[in-house]
Amino acid sequence: MIGRLIAGVALLSLSSCGVDERPSHAAGPVAPAPAYVVAIPVPKPTPLPVNRAPRALEASISQLVREFPGIAGVAVRAVDEGWTVEAGGRRPLPQQSVSKLWVAMTVLDQRDAGRLRLDDAVTLTPSDLTVFHQPIAYLVKNGVWNTTVGDLLHRALTQSDNTANDRLLTLVGGPSAVRAFIERKQLGDIRFGPGERMLQAKTAGLTWDQSMSVGNTFSIMRARLDPAVRQAALQAYIDNPPDGAAPLAIADALARLARGELLSETSTRLLISTMESSRTGRARLRAGAAPGWTLAHKTGTGQELGRRNAGFNDVGLLTSPEGRRYAVAVMIGDTQRPMRDRQQLIQAVAATVTGYRGPAIASREADEPES
Repeated sequence: MIGRLIAGVALLSLSSCGVDERPSHAAGPVAPAPAYVVAIPVPKPTPLPVNRAPRALEASISQLVREFPGIAGVAVRAVDEGWTVEAGGRRPLPQQSVSKLWVAMTVLDQRDAGRLRLDDAVTLTPSDLTVFHQPIAYLVKNGVWNTTVGDLLHRALTQSDNTANDRLLTLVGGPSAVRAFIERKQLGDIRFGPGERMLQAKTAGLTWDQSMSVGNTFSIMRARLDPAVRQAALQAYIDNPPDGAAPLAIADALARLARGELLSETSTRLLISTMESSRTGRARLRAGAAPGWTLAHKTGTGQELGRRNAGFNDVGLLTSPEGRRYAVAVMIGDTQRPMRDRQQLIQAVAATVTGYRGPAIASREADEPES
């Protein structure tokens, strides 16, 4: 090899001095040019990832969404296998209390950074109360109640307590801190709204006043509004929800959470185990999952006007007895179908994913109230 290279260099040197490169007839046959040898092998092109989702699952999910009377989106992501199934999953839909997940992740991200601890003391007063589902309001006696970050986190996720969630939101730095977390972790098409007070008031056509946090004041003031005002406000929310998120983005975020890509190992385990303890939405994903499967999830339920509902959701991680994991997001953004039909759509998705169709739970009382 080295000899060939030297000969080549000599030939080039002669050529530069004006020697005729054309051989005479007496020069004999022309020697073949030396072959090029690549010292470092060129790697073969990496094939693009192939979505190997089960076709039967794709067909079933598409049919469920297509036949549902309203705007709905579903996304299923296999945590460990990598495939994704979605139908209507790229459209931002109202999250409602699903957005409590991003507050919880921001809290735990700050815990991982050493900025707060779960046993840090937190004080609540009537000025912290919000609207709709807030069991913690009964504990704010004599104008003050002392608790911890960890307790608020558990209440926000397992009871969907709006006041617990908004107090955590204030603690981490407000909506801007949660939005910064979403952007930094590159979670995709997920918006975070202004907090429960402002979000629910604007959706109803009201301007928030703290007096609305007491008893049924919010509902009373909402009922006094001109129906046209309420209808316009609800339509504006549906058209451009400030808390809108694509089911596909949520399913991907949950899959990344399960793989330990968003939080530390301890924070990841804490969050998922807390989601497994959720008491809300017993007639949604949980009711459709096959026996032996575990569910870590968060529900979300929006306001209703007449028969119309804006936001009825359940998102979470379904794990088979063998350990197969699937991130699932089922979101209904706008429909006039009764709660039973909404529940049955979510149940059907869970049943399809787990390969099991159990009896539907149609009782309205089986679903916990929340925002």
